[in-house]
Amino acid sequence: MLQLPNSLGYSLYLSTFAGQWSSLAGRTGTGTPVFLSLHISEEFDDTYCQRAEEICRTLADSGFRIIADVSRKTLVQFGCSDLIGLAKHLRLWALRIDYGFSREEIADFAEQMPIVLNASTVTAEDAAYIAERGREVFAMHNFYPRPETGLDEEYLLETTGRLHAAGLKVMAFIPGDTQLRGPVYEGLPTLEAHRKILPSAAFADLALRFGIDEIFLADPGISDREAERIRCFCEEHVISIPVRLRKEHEALYDRVFTCRADSPKRLIRFLESREYSCKGQTVTPDNCVSRGYGCVTIDNENYGRYTGEIQMIRSYLKADDRVNVVGQVPEEAWLLLDCIKGGQKFKLVRI
Repeated sequence: MLQLPNSLGYSLYLSTFAGQWSSLAGRTGTGTPVFLSLHISEEFDDTYCQRAEEICRTLADSGFRIIADVSRKTLVQFGCSDLIGLAKHLRLWALRIDYGFSREEIADFAEQMPIVLNASTVTAEDAAYIAERGREVFAMHNFYPRPETGLDEEYLLETTGRLHAAGLKVMAFIPGDTQLRGPVYEGLPTLEAHRKILPSAAFADLALRFGIDEIFLADPGISDREAERIRCFCEEHVISIPVRLRKEHEALYDRVFTCRADSPKRLIRFLESREYSCKGQTVTPDNCVSRGYGCVTIDNENYGRYTGEIQMIRSYLKADDRVNVVGQVPEEAWLLLDCIKGGQKFKLVRI
């Protein structure tokens, strides 16, 4: 059975930490992972080391698991030759080794603390060798600020599968929907297809379709609404589908449904349809228009015994005078429809 991530991880930046901390502290719990880069050259100044130490102390005191992105440049900046000693001083949970260290050095580090490898550059042979020697070894895909440079789906599937086979858990990133990180401000996804979609949709896709074990927000900001949808997915295993429902069908909001096991690719059949939709009442024909991708429909009285059946369309179907169109999922959430397989719980939520 697929093991789903149990929380959203966050990326923090020294330059934006003050603004991020106020929302992060009230949104997360003990053990939440945070990703912090300690070798961003443009953040270096005379106070860099002091600021980094203060931020790490604040995070560690609050129970966060700090994963720090490090390189040889980090050691130079901190005036330190011992990476494990620096990690202990900063109270880091894990080191994400970016570049500048040999396989043997990384394996030595892995014997002493959790290590995160670069998923795009480590070979399967090196990953397996380090994982065999290490206590906890992960691999993390990069995020991609420049549009069109994010990973292809086939590459993400292949590399993640290879790393899982080598015994590593795999991490990746999703973009935000409020404060985006400069200088490009186009989102920071691992997968290019996620650049313009809702963070909750990107999260569910990475977890369910790609088997990513831990998922981090790469941008500085995410809305409370999207953070709550991700929390619902992690803790309740329920996918929240944003939809505009016609007023007379708003009772369908926030009810948990199940995708029927025999649902075809072209649509999602709601297992609990008749319990929630008509309750013995007549469903008269109304808005019997063509059914585009993301439409929510209810079968009307012209369908006889199927009256009241609810469906969500993931194809394009012609108009049918037996089927009422009662809602629409926005395009930025369509990817969620592909995440719903037989037995998956989901609910319709307000946009």
